[in-house]
Amino acid sequence: MKRFLYLGLALTGLLSLTAFTVSLYRSLQLSILAPEPSTAMEYHFTLYIPDNRNSFFEGIISGAEQAAGELNSAISVHSIDPVKNELEFAAFTGADGVIVCPYLEDTAAKYYMDLLKDNQVPAVLINHNLPSEQPWPFIGANNFDLGRRIGLVLQDTPENTHLALVYSDKAPGIYTERELVEMGIYASAADRLTGPIVHYKTNMNPLDAESLLVSIFRSVGGGAIRPVIDTIVFTDPEDTIAAAQTLVDLNMVGQIRIIGFGSDPGVTENLRKGIISASVVIDPEFIGYEAVRSLAALCTIGYTSASIDAGIEIITAGSAAGAASGGGH
Repeated sequence: MKRFLYLGLALTGLLSLTAFTVSLYRSLQLSILAPEPSTAMEYHFTLYIPDNRNSFFEGIISGAEQAAGELNSAISVHSIDPVKNELEFAAFTGADGVIVCPYLEDTAAKYYMDLLKDNQVPAVLINHNLPSEQPWPFIGANNFDLGRRIGLVLQDTPENTHLALVYSDKAPGIYTERELVEMGIYASAADRLTGPIVHYKTNMNPLDAESLLVSIFRSVGGGAIRPVIDTIVFTDPEDTIAAAQTLVDLNMVGQIRIIGFGSDPGVTENLRKGIISASVVIDPEFIGYEAVRSLAALCTIGYTSASIDAGIEIITAGSAAGAASGGGH
């Protein structure tokens, strides 16, 4: 009797082991056949900026790529040059959203933005806003405030300052809104200025900046026809660095006050040396980062902030030295 009992127990155990083995085998098969977690990108965004890849635009790209990485999304960079027609076809590329730095004439830029709107492609503007009854989200600095902050720096200058502004094709957003910049300067420093602001403009060629600066600096000696310029404001980092070097080459350091642009190493080094008095800083990485975040919000919830101010910082020799020693940024 006990023999049959033991035999039954053995048979039951064998059946249980067989069932467990089959179950384990099936589980292994399912784990092998199961699809891997999806690695598909959430969104594909496109960024349209000038062909000029100076430090400011490289910063915008870096910030945009950082935000895209955090959102498991992709971003591609394209030219806004109208000759290449890339922006004209932006509405038909299948991108989930578009970032545009519209340094073109407002009428042309608005035409391309309207194409995006008509094809229901989410879009945001950076650096330069466009007038519209239904404005696009904008990320960038307020150029009136930029001028106002420059004017506050001029409060430290003697009265009767003869001011020149050097715009550049390398900084199209500022040049496009130059009236706002100058209104801001007059709003905060009209009592310091003598005569109207003198204007100059450089192109994309660095040699153009050097030749212009040599002409300006050599004219400081006088002449009854043109005013003696004693303060020059630059709107591009490369022009700022070229100006500092030209001052050194002509042995004119201290004769002209330079207010530069950007926080490139070359700019901050010249600040520490006292060749440049101050520099206007706008954080380009912040602009690129927030532009991508705004597009993501448009794609997910359908709306985002109408405007995000990138802010403006003025750095001086003291703050540049503090940043070098770890006491500032």
